[in-house]
Amino acid sequence: MKLRAVQATLFACVLPMAAALAAVPKTGDTPVNTFIGTQDEGNTFPGASAPFGMIQVSPITDHYAGYRYSDERIRGFGHSFLSGAGCWEQGGQLSILPVTGRIGPGGDFDTTKPGSFDHKSYAAKYSHDGEVGQAGYYKVKLTSYGGITAEATALTRAAAERYTFPAGATTGHLLLNLGQANERHSVIGSEVSVDGRSVEGRIVTKSFCGGAKYTTWFRIVFDRPVVAHGIWDDRGGWPGAKGASQQGEAKPHGAWLSFDVGQGKAVTAVSAISHVDPEGARRNLQAEGYAGGQPLAFDTMREKAQAAWQRELASVRIEGGSRDDRTVFYTALYHALLQPMTGNDADGRYRGYDDQVHTAKDWTYYEYFSLWDTYRAQNQLLALLRPARARDIANSVLKIREQGGWLPRWGYANFETNIMTGDPVTPYLVDLWRFGALQGREQEAYAALRENAFGVPAFGIRPQGRSGNPSYLRQGFVQYERSFISKGMDTDPHHGASATLEYALADGALARMAKALGHEADAQALAQRALNWRKVWDPAVVDAPTGQRGFPRPRLADGSWFADVGSGFDPRGDHGFHEGTAWQYQWLVPQDVPGLAQAMGGTAQALRRLDQFFDYDAVLADPKAVRKSWVVGPYSYYAQFRYNPNNEPDLHAPWMYTLMGQPWKTTTVLRAAETLFGNGPAGVTGNDDLGTMSAWYLFSALGLYPDAPGSGRFLLHAPRFARTEIDVAPGRTLRIEAPGAVPGQRRFVQSVQWAGRPLQRVWLDWEQLQQAGTLIYRLAPQPDTQGWGTRGASLPQAPGDIAR
Repeated sequence: MKLRAVQATLFACVLPMAAALAAVPKTGDTPVNTFIGTQDEGNTFPGASAPFGMIQVSPITDHYAGYRYSDERIRGFGHSFLSGAGCWEQGGQLSILPVTGRIGPGGDFDTTKPGSFDHKSYAAKYSHDGEVGQAGYYKVKLTSYGGITAEATALTRAAAERYTFPAGATTGHLLLNLGQANERHSVIGSEVSVDGRSVEGRIVTKSFCGGAKYTTWFRIVFDRPVVAHGIWDDRGGWPGAKGASQQGEAKPHGAWLSFDVGQGKAVTAVSAISHVDPEGARRNLQAEGYAGGQPLAFDTMREKAQAAWQRELASVRIEGGSRDDRTVFYTALYHALLQPMTGNDADGRYRGYDDQVHTAKDWTYYEYFSLWDTYRAQNQLLALLRPARARDIANSVLKIREQGGWLPRWGYANFETNIMTGDPVTPYLVDLWRFGALQGREQEAYAALRENAFGVPAFGIRPQGRSGNPSYLRQGFVQYERSFISKGMDTDPHHGASATLEYALADGALARMAKALGHEADAQALAQRALNWRKVWDPAVVDAPTGQRGFPRPRLADGSWFADVGSGFDPRGDHGFHEGTAWQYQWLVPQDVPGLAQAMGGTAQALRRLDQFFDYDAVLADPKAVRKSWVVGPYSYYAQFRYNPNNEPDLHAPWMYTLMGQPWKTTTVLRAAETLFGNGPAGVTGNDDLGTMSAWYLFSALGLYPDAPGSGRFLLHAPRFARTEIDVAPGRTLRIEAPGAVPGQRRFVQSVQWAGRPLQRVWLDWEQLQQAGTLIYRLAPQPDTQGWGTRGASLPQAPGDIAR
């Protein structure tokens, strides 16, 4: 999901050199630069997290996502972040900033003035020189307050920070700001108490596009005595106060702790959070932040954290390319393995969508499901690389339905946000079923998916599910109705045309599952509904500048076509489509590619339209033309007719060439798109959306991409690297060989071998990938336009076979 944000095009040119400023020290053979995506609305964070970690420690600057590389001051180091999301209000709570100076009446932090404890006032300047962002470790030099070095590392449920004060300082302070978090992240209430070498409390926030309230409990212990402390609120500071102090909505609140830091001493803080209760935070701290009855030393935790990441990253091994090429690849893998996040505490307890405490025994409960984004690429990548986690993820989604009353759409912490539209949970779960992650729970999952596909949640529960179903089930399309009542920021009838396309895609996926599980009548009905994209296809619509005829178009409740006052319908406009236009969404028919081509006037005409969509001639002449042809000024989703690599609806579009018999053009487009990913802060195109864009890049580089949800097919294309090894299961390795592949250069597929035999078709099935083996591409500098992948027999079957 994307937030409408203005692209700072300057940084696309200037900030690639930031890789030199934020150089990544070597950490084995899998280099990661966590600054990639921290500029131009990539919205990643550079701080420390474990794979799928519950807690993250990262700097907060002026940006709503937490950190933007061009910002000049750090407000503090927060303990909860999302990677790459587009909504505001996304974490940063429990902010800590190390400072020097006097705290008291008339001091540097004047306890008679509440404004002294506003993080916008006390924020520290910092330097990118020496700033380090690695998998599991972050370091920065604060140039304010005499110069303080801040470091962070994190395990799954516990984290550590080390603050090294300047040699001339005798007293150092840590400001724990509970009342402020990331920019635009609203704190509803907070509570804190100080006890000896520890501090604990809770923070209630209202998060994610105006979503519901949820609570984060925390506990922090320090490696040296606290020599002085106090609490601030909306009246000022209260030296010596340590009992439970509470504050309400938007009120200043926090605590300061002072330490003897003479002779350059450092202060280490070891922390843990929980979404369950204070005992959960304490147990998480004991389980992962302690050893031998003592808090872990910072370097000990850092070593454990980085070793964990190296194990994760080393499961994919690439050969070829420069150091930058490898860094971009492994940073994409790093970003894809950050979420969904671990939701249960060390004792297995988690807070469900019914706000009750449940226990996950012998499995991990996960939270934060950006399904509208992740169903398209990141979900399939996790299933391929982490099948055990994929099973727990699938189980978590079913638990959300069991405890919250309905399947999720965009699940944040323990509530449904109702952000985004369509029916993303169906392709998400159907793919997990197809990949074996629902073994033993197939019928339960199907029942939940059927309920969602054939009904609407009760008005009294938070999820809104397929809110367009009444119209869709009756007429075959979701009506376009901007005044339709929504339970959140978004609802399907507000974007009726794109919601119809998403529903039809989901129905095609569910039809396959229904057929396999023996639900014949459902399979037939769903297969027919998979063709409902045709109900919003208006063959009379003409895009005047290009002359192309026939586009998806929103329909009103009475079945008539939407027409804007005085101008009719513009396929480049925003009416009826969510974060896109008819030009982008016209390709969202992976379940019926032959039918789509026919609607466009035949395959040849559809291919010509694809050429216009990608500005193919310009991209063929110069791959970097994409920064003019595709990424046009602001990150606008509307008034465009070309490919938008910054958003999800047409991520699959490059493979439409392959599905229509011109696979070499897929390669041309992918190599051009890969120029938007680089080893610098602007190195992600658009919001990374909880690893979605990173997963897209990985599939592009590997030579595989998931086809229509539920199909189990992975489409083949020329890889970026000469050799890749992927551990798909214990003892099984998938090898992809492409001799002659050179990152940044176009090489086209001449032939493919799988398991030692020629492969004519343009895909491998999931079962083949899981069996492992060797996939060999023979590449050439020029395409063979009559060769591999150009004949109908090489392409997937027509959608009429979905339910046969």
